[in-house]
Amino acid sequence: MPIPEPGPGEVLARVHADGINPPDWYLRDGISNLPPETRPTFDLPVIPGTDLSGVVEAVAADVDGFSVGDEVFGLLRFPSFDGSTYAEYVAAPASDLALKPAGIDHVHAAGAPMAGLTAWQFLIEVGHDHSSPFQAAKHRPVPLDANVTVLINGAAGGVGHLALQLAKWKGARVIAVASGAHESFLSKLGADEFIDYTKSRPEELVRDVDLVLDTVGGPYSNRFLRTLKRGGSQFPVFFGEFDEEETAELGVTVTGTQVRSNGAQLAELGRLLDAGTVRVAIDSTFALADAQAAHERAARGHIQGKIVLTVANDGEDSASLACAWDGQTTRNRPYRMVHSRPD
Repeated sequence: MPIPEPGPGEVLARVHADGINPPDWYLRDGISNLPPETRPTFDLPVIPGTDLSGVVEAVAADVDGFSVGDEVFGLLRFPSFDGSTYAEYVAAPASDLALKPAGIDHVHAAGAPMAGLTAWQFLIEVGHDHSSPFQAAKHRPVPLDANVTVLINGAAGGVGHLALQLAKWKGARVIAVASGAHESFLSKLGADEFIDYTKSRPEELVRDVDLVLDTVGGPYSNRFLRTLKRGGSQFPVFFGEFDEEETAELGVTVTGTQVRSNGAQLAELGRLLDAGTVRVAIDSTFALADAQAAHERAARGHIQGKIVLTVANDGEDSASLACAWDGQTTRNRPYRMVHSRPD
């Protein structure tokens, strides 16, 4: 693919690693899991990906705060599908980037943006005024402290394991729900209680929690409503189906948001990553050209942390390798086209 030139407000980043996320395979499947009226538009062929960690190669004249050679990470242009990070080079809005924490490598930094910002915007601070396409109500995080108990469903996944650590950072008590293989991992991250959903139904064991963060969401998310105390809240990351009469009867609220790119929030998260207060767990890594295998790994489920693509920057400056999807097959194919590199 041609090496992109940064437009106003952008930098050119040479990519070292890409985090992969559910929207990547939603895109590959034609976003068929969303109602047509909520589907973002995109043109084919499309380069997937939103998360990156890399190095600034060029800076637009109107950009302040970044210089050539800076190591950066970011969630690009989300919720659109114009991030195009499954590539060696990408033009990135400077407002979507933050300086990469010096204490972690590119692989771990690439795993942080979407998952970390999702956890941050659901639990800590929304940071934007855009409504979710799935609800009219504005999302309001629950203030977390030592008096708050949070149940996290899907606690071992990308969003879940970072949300657990952010909740513990704020002092909350956390009940982690995942399969038994993740018990030791989640206990080490600070979970106060663990429930193996393959052996027990958490909705039958738990009562009077203040907040449920359901990172799985979907049509069965409403089963967690009865774990809440009156006045409690449930936050489904992927919105499910809820009955307004039932929530009113239980005296609980259900609300969510749609994660959006935010370099300033990512910089705050970066400070926690640099200090070791929060860490990104890596499930597995794959080369950029093996993006299909990475998606196959994701499809098997039971992910512990993040799956990351590594990008081999071999010094060739005339072209950029990218994985593009043409809408005709689930295979992510690498394309290389000669192009003069911008000065």
